[in-house]
Amino acid sequence: MPSASEFVVNSYRFDPYKNFKFQLRWDGKVVAAVSKVSALKQSTEPVSHREGGDPSTSRITPSVWKYEPITLERGVTHDPAFEAWAGLVWQVGGDGLISLKNFRKDINLDLLNEQGVVAKSYKIYRCWVSTYQALPDLDANAHAVAIELMILQNEGWERDTSVPEPLQT
Repeated sequence: MPSASEFVVNSYRFDPYKNFKFQLRWDGKVVAAVSKVSALKQSTEPVSHREGGDPSTSRITPSVWKYEPITLERGVTHDPAFEAWAGLVWQVGGDGLISLKNFRKDINLDLLNEQGVVAKSYKIYRCWVSTYQALPDLDANAHAVAIELMILQNEGWERDTSVPEPLQT
């Protein structure tokens, strides 16, 4: 029998949340058809140094924080959200069409419970599109969905602690 519950509100629950129930929001709207989001990951660069009187032992201390790029994937649809955002960073018409005001967005990633209620939410700050793939390799012999992809650079993320653990019935 487990000794402690991992859930405060739903103390009878023992199963962690599933990774296939989520939604992504930007500009106040849920983005259609997103099927995959890479991990939210941060790392700290280590700095190795040694003292002059100690020739054999190095010390390692933390240095610069880094937030890994986030990859988004979805099946190709007619929703223009990916293409429109990517177009704010790069335009066929030249640099004069780039939006220096709007190319960065704060986005939200919501993890949902099995009932579709937001269980945890993360705010991801100052994202911008560094890679956009409108279509994948096309192959008449494949059995696959056409995937649209974008890679977002970001300047950090944090859990939205205002989102409470939902009461489950």
